Order: sequence, then C-alpha cells, then structure tokens
Amino acid sequence: MRSILSNLPRINLLFQYLDILRYLRAPLTGISGKHKEIIVLYDRTLLWLTLGLAAIGFVMVTSSSMPIGQRLAGDPLLFAKRDAVYLVLALSLAMVTLRIPMKIWQRYANSFLLISIAMLLIILVAGSSVNGALRWISFGPISIQPSEISKLALFCYLSSYIVRKVEEVRSNFWGFCKPMGVMVVLAVMLLAQPDLGTVVILFITTLGLLFVAGAKIWQFMAIIGSGFFSVVLLIIAEPYRIRRVISFWNPWSDPFGSGYQLTQSLMAFGRGEFWGQGLGNSVQKLEYLPEAHTDFIFSILGEELGYFGVVIVLLMVFSVSFRAMSIGRRALEVDQRFSGFLACAIGIWFSIQAMVNIGVAIGIFPTKGLTLPLISYGGSSLLIVSTSLVLLLRIDYETRMERAQAVVRGSR
Repeated sequence: MRSILSNLPRINLLFQYLDILRYLRAPLTGISGKHKEIIVLYDRTLLWLTLGLAAIGFVMVTSSSMPIGQRLAGDPLLFAKRDAVYLVLALSLAMVTLRIPMKIWQRYANSFLLISIAMLLIILVAGSSVNGALRWISFGPISIQPSEISKLALFCYLSSYIVRKVEEVRSNFWGFCKPMGVMVVLAVMLLAQPDLGTVVILFITTLGLLFVAGAKIWQFMAIIGSGFFSVVLLIIAEPYRIRRVISFWNPWSDPFGSGYQLTQSLMAFGRGEFWGQGLGNSVQKLEYLPEAHTDFIFSILGEELGYFGVVIVLLMVFSVSFRAMSIGRRALEVDQRFSGFLACAIGIWFSIQAMVNIGVAIGIFPTKGLTLPLISYGGSSLLIVSTSLVLLLRIDYETRMERAQAVVRGSR
C-alpha cells in the first residue's frame, strides 16, 4: 500500500486523462501510519447527484415540451433533441474543464470577466430578442446567453480578488465596496436587457462570498439596505414589474391576465397531489402553462411526479449545494483559497437560483425568468452550470491530492 502513495505523481498524471465514465470506478487507496485510510480522488456523491439531476431534467424537458414542439415544428421531440445535443456538449466541455488546473482559472479570472463584459456589450448592439428580452447572441442555429457566462466569470474574479485583498475586504470599507462595484457594472448591462433575475443572483452570491471571506456585519447591513432600496426603485420604474408584484401577491384577482402563469402553475401542483398524475400525463403542459419546459418546469414535475417527486428533486438540488460548500471548506483548510472561495460561490449560486425558480413556481417570489439548474431547458444555462459543477470536482480532486501528499510527507 505504501508503494501506491509513493507513485501519487504518476497517479496524478493518469487522472488528467480519465473521462467522466471512468470517474465512476476510479477509487485509489493508500495507508497512513498504523491506520488504514481510503483515498478517493473525487466526490462520488456530487457526481451522481449531478448526473441524476441532468437525467431528470432531460426526462422532464422531453415530457413538458412535446405540445409546443408539435405546434412549432410538427415534431414533439424537437426540444428533447436539442436538449440531448446540449447534454453531449456539456459532457464534452466537462471533460475539457476537468483537465484544467485551478491555478489557470485564477490566473485568467480577470480576462474571463472582461470577455463576459464584452459579450454583454455586444448584446446591446447586435443581440437577439425573445419575448421582449434582449439576452441572446446568435451564431446561426446556436444562441448564447452571455448573462449565464457572466455569473461564472464574476465569481472567478471575486474569488481571485478576495485571495489578493482578503485583509482589505475584512478591515476596509472600500475593499468591501470594490467587488460590489464590479457587480454593479455587470448589473447595469444586465438591466439594459432587461434581466433583473440574474442581477439578484449576482447580488446575493457576491454578498454571500464576501461574508465567507470575513467582511464586517455592518457593511452587509449598509449594502443590503441600499440593494433593497434599488430593487424597489427598479420595480417602480417599470410597469410590467409592478404588475408582476401585484399578481404575485394575489394571482386569483386576475387569473386570466397578470396572474395567469402563477394560477396555472398552482393548479399543476394541486393536480399532482402526493404521487402525481404519472409521467407524461400533465394537462397544464398542453399550452395552458406558458414556458412549461423552461421557467415553470418544476410545476410540470410537481403535476406528473407529485409531492414525492418534488421532495426528491429538492433534496438532490440542495445536496449539491451542501457538497459544494463542504468542498469549499476543505479547500480553505488546506490553504487553497481561490478554489475554496469559488466552490462556496458556486454552492451559494446554485442554491439561490434553484430557490428563486422554485419560489416563482409556487408563488413565493414574483416571476423572474430564471432556470432551474440542470433541469430546465436552456443550452447556455446547462453548459455553464455543468462546467461549474465539474469545477467542484476538480477543486475536490486537488484538495484530496494535497491532503494525500501531506500524509506522505508526514509519514517520512
């Protein structure tokens, strides 16, 4: 067993060329002193949760998109085929991402952020509009949503910034405000699309990451107060946002107007009861509920799989967030600070976006247009979220390798 640990550098090189399928059976074992210790080079639970959510997402996209696919193109499997293509692309991108060391992400974090800002600027000039929102850049049959890229880019930048300026963030108010200023720059460009939902995700995740870094509580109170005031002004400034808030408070007052989506969503959950109507037996997806395969896919899931299915998916979603935070904590313990902060940011982002999407579907929050990670239909969202979760696997791998090498050095 000691010879295995002595060959860890070779194992490290071999690991770089493993694909996702071989990940499922790649445990390595080592020994430390008198106590036998199993060294597994990746988080199996996180991997299985990710694959499980992606599989559930594909099944639900296929089920919920059949009516609209039939109407738009005469092909009920139109969106299922597209989602399958995006899943293959996500897997291919994951295999590439898995081979990139985290120091590369840290080194080019600023460049990544500048690229995302440039893409947001391009949208304002040559973007494609869908349902009144200017959020996509089209390259022939392929459309890219830069707002999804901006999330990962900002969190990489913030993690890099905190590593360099952690003492300034903890002791200086301007050190706290600088990363918030970068977030505000992105927010202004996102609001021009408009995309208030992504701005909310960026704002909450940025605050959460700064809290993890050790910023002072009074700074949070000031920023949260100003942020709440800004959101209120943004809602008042646009009549459609006011209508969304009013319909969210009492959707049954106008069930065929401003409250239509929410009332149809609530009826879907009501029909689902405990065990659901069965896969494929949803009525609301027959174009009674708009955006059934994107923003309100959770409602269709509740109707077809019932309370039981809803609970299972919720447990899986928030287990992913818990694993991300755990990976971040372990990375910080071995002084891999960039990796640790980025893992925590991904965990906060994943949980907040899922919470907002689900909250919209059940009437807790106004409609925001955010996808349910790994489940809703959306190529850009699927690619970026899957890349982020693969980054967690890479972070966890590097953390475990660092600990294993520390054991080897300590046993000599």
